[in-house]
Order: sequence, then C-alpha cells, then structure tokens
Amino acid sequence: MRMFKVVVNGTEYEVAVEEVSGGGATSPTPTAPQPAASRPAPAAPKPAPAAPRPAGGGGEGTVTAPMPGTIIDIDVNVGDAVTRGQKLLVLEAMKMENEIVAPHDGTVSEICVQAGALVNAGDAVVILG
Repeated sequence: MRMFKVVVNGTEYEVAVEEVSGGGATSPTPTAPQPAASRPAPAAPKPAPAAPRPAGGGGEGTVTAPMPGTIIDIDVNVGDAVTRGQKLLVLEAMKMENEIVAPHDGTVSEICVQAGALVNAGDAVVILG
C-alpha cells in the first residue's frame, strides 16, 4: 500500500493506493478520502494550450478568432468559394502570425473584420454560407 497526497479543488487529501500485480484482481475496498493537515495548497498548474485547430464553432458557418490579436491580412472576398483548410485571413497574436483557415467548404457570405482590426477570442471574423 502506498500513500499519496492529492489536491482536489484546493483541498488536500491523503490517499492510499494498493498495486495489483498480474491478472489477479482483488475487489476494491472503498474508503472515504480524509482531508490532510491544514496548510496552504500549492497553486494549480495552468492547463496546457489546446492543439491548433481550424477556427470556427461560433455557429454553423461562423468562423471565429481563436485568440485575441490583430487582423493582418484578409485573403478572401465576399462571394468566394472556399474549401476546408483554405486560408481565410492572418491574425497576429503575441508577435506571431496565425493563419485562420476554413473549417469546411462553403462560400464567403460576410467578412466581419478589416485589416488592422483588433479582435478578441470568439469574435466572428468570417461567415461561410
């Protein structure tokens, strides 16, 4: 049996864990976790950033900004037919240029931003029909 300290929602618990070797499973004995001695809990680590993905998700056909930044370049016009993965515009964030691509095939029905515009995460940038 090994003892571990686990922090859940800022409360520290001591947890006993038994290692089961081979294929012989034993029936678990449930025990309620006991709060550990009171002391300040360490700061929770920040979650890892999500893997890059095509922008979109604000609604069917709405392409949204994945992060706050400045629109540097717009590569499409209203009425253009686009294919999944095609570059729609370039968003500069933290000194990096990020290509915002079409999440699916469609036709550009509206461009919601202009070059030089500041956007927040989740702002609509292009609407595909």
